[in-house]
Amino acid sequence: MDNLSATQLRDEIAAGRTSSLETIKAVFERIQKLEPIIGAYISTYGEKALEAATEVDRRVAAGEPVGRLAGVPVAIKDNMCTTFGTTTCASKILENFHAPYNATAVEKLIAEDAVIVGKANMDEFAMGSSTENSGLKRTVNPWDTTRVPGGSSGGPTAAVAAKLCFAALGSDTGGSIRQPASFCGVVGLKPTYGRVSRYGLVAYGSSLDQIGPITRTVEDTALMMNVIAGHDPADSTSVDEITAPVCDYLERLDEPVEDLKIATVPQFTAGAEEPVQKAISEAIEVYKKLGAKIIEVDMPHLDYAIAAYYVIATAEASSNLARYDGVHYGHRTSDPTDYIEVYSKSRAEAFGEEVKRRIMLGTYALSSGYYDAYYLKALKVRNLIRGDFTSAFEKCDCIIMPVAPTTAFKIGEKVDDPLQMYLSDIYTIAANLAGIPGISIPAGFDEKNLPIGMQILAPTFSEDKLLRIARMYEKETEWYKREPNINHE
Repeated sequence: MDNLSATQLRDEIAAGRTSSLETIKAVFERIQKLEPIIGAYISTYGEKALEAATEVDRRVAAGEPVGRLAGVPVAIKDNMCTTFGTTTCASKILENFHAPYNATAVEKLIAEDAVIVGKANMDEFAMGSSTENSGLKRTVNPWDTTRVPGGSSGGPTAAVAAKLCFAALGSDTGGSIRQPASFCGVVGLKPTYGRVSRYGLVAYGSSLDQIGPITRTVEDTALMMNVIAGHDPADSTSVDEITAPVCDYLERLDEPVEDLKIATVPQFTAGAEEPVQKAISEAIEVYKKLGAKIIEVDMPHLDYAIAAYYVIATAEASSNLARYDGVHYGHRTSDPTDYIEVYSKSRAEAFGEEVKRRIMLGTYALSSGYYDAYYLKALKVRNLIRGDFTSAFEKCDCIIMPVAPTTAFKIGEKVDDPLQMYLSDIYTIAANLAGIPGISIPAGFDEKNLPIGMQILAPTFSEDKLLRIARMYEKETEWYKREPNINHE
């Protein structure tokens, strides 16, 4: 059963050939066995999941209609609000926070009869590239438990890779879906900004954050997008259906893109390790055999993406995280002497080091006398980067580059060197600055048997074409079929 994709499992349950209850029991047996090793979940909901599965099976048996994800076990990154369980953002400041409503993306999963098995671990407030910044627990990479799963969506990605669920929702602010997907050998999609509602997603960088699916196959990603994409009146950044209509991503998935033109950016991707460069080169050869034309494009402003991103993201984080003050909600210090201590001690006690670092950076960038020099200049660079992509997409259908310069690194290797950690996102950040969609798909392994992901970027609201291009490669290779060997541990 665990060899099925989410789409195949959905079809088997809907046809009555297997039951959702059997599936959920098998998933929780696997969670019980492997979760002590992997550490993917902050909380799980066994009883609630069994009840939901039983209801799906009852409706299938009665011939009643069921949703597009009926009976499929799904994990949710723990920065999306749910009325069940806690919503912690992997932070001690929200360790006991119970949200009064569901995020729109979660609500859409529930409406389509997905079975939510748990809330998954992450870097605190989505700030990190390794999930080592979680304030609540540690998650490891299923392919090598001495290595990180990537971040900040390390928990949901590790859960998908270790088969502790069949699909998951993550969030991507600067690569937080694509980079862990690459490290863990699964598929991760960052949709166009505004394509998926952010309502109920706890904000880190409001102009950058985007919810997206993490799955085992491109087909499963298309299925998840069919459920979560679309306009949401509750989210002012959600794009309306007239401006950008949502199509059926599954319907045309296996149609190849005619006269496909793929661009590469040689001067930008030359810094990747040799195995990563080799995997990307071999992937491009696959596309050549399928008839694609390969061109090179110059994107001169991508070199400034990291600098611009860490000014914009930290500035927005400084503003967004001001609400955690020990008064409104969240952790409050004991025995403060005055209101200043309520605020300062509550934050000092409950925020982790990386969150504090980014709040201070952002506050500095927004402060009087520095706003123009840093934040305003970063916004101008962002526009230049967006212009680079616009020019490139006039000549091609998509851009292919690595997801990360390396494969998964050792736990503790970069945690004391913030600059090296930030550079893990050098290839993913630009897509968030430009608001374009990007996907990571399995494209090989290095000599240590660690997964390598290939990143495909496309113009805004062209997820349909992006998924078809990714599917073309997936059908010609079998990297996505390989699984981590963790059962022996």
